Amino acid sequence: MNRFFRRCGHAPGVLSPADQAVVDAFRTLLAARKNPQPWTPGNGDVAVRIGSFIERAHPRPGDDHGPEVIAVSLIHPATPHASPYLHGCRLGYTARGWLRCETTAILSAWQPAYAVLTHAAADLSLPDDIGLAPAHYGVHVEARQPDGAGHTLLRLGPYTQIIHASRDADRLNGELEGQAATILTGFTVTAVTVPFVVSDHENYVDPYQTDVAPLLTTVAEVGA
Repeated sequence: MNRFFRRCGHAPGVLSPADQAVVDAFRTLLAARKNPQPWTPGNGDVAVRIGSFIERAHPRPGDDHGPEVIAVSLIHPATPHASPYLHGCRLGYTARGWLRCETTAILSAWQPAYAVLTHAAADLSLPDDIGLAPAHYGVHVEARQPDGAGHTLLRLGPYTQIIHASRDADRLNGELEGQAATILTGFTVTAVTVPFVVSDHENYVDPYQTDVAPLLTTVAEVGA
């Protein structure tokens, strides 16, 4: 009696559905890396490099128009579902807050194929140093002479959103236009929005606990 032993499996060159899915995902990843999608302001999430990984970052509304730096938050690649959110909390995604990201560091618009390259996919926590500073802003009231020389009279901050800093800067500039002759003779005094200098935090006035317009009196006293 002849017994024929056959190996269970698929014919040569034929992949199982599960194996085919893996191959397809890998091909999609290679295509995404080879052909990154250009990102433009207001065009959704971006892919940024964090160490040897690629992470999904969400630009902050109102802060995604800068030519050099935007504010972003790192999010779990499977956002917005509940279980990925909890997973992201455990790995340190939500604890980072808003971060300053140079637009030159953006690899491309976010593509789902990048998800396997994230810390979350490896079940690893984000490192302590991710290379992105907190995205806080300040308003400086500056006095300048015609030759550009001058100094900063007043510092307000930190602001968590640039739109709030810009609003206070515009308000101060409106007040300054009516007091230009009395603030500081020979100087042009203007309020400008700038990145918040953490190392100089003791010289800033908290804008959320102070009405900014009366601070012009302080500006005049400092200028004098």
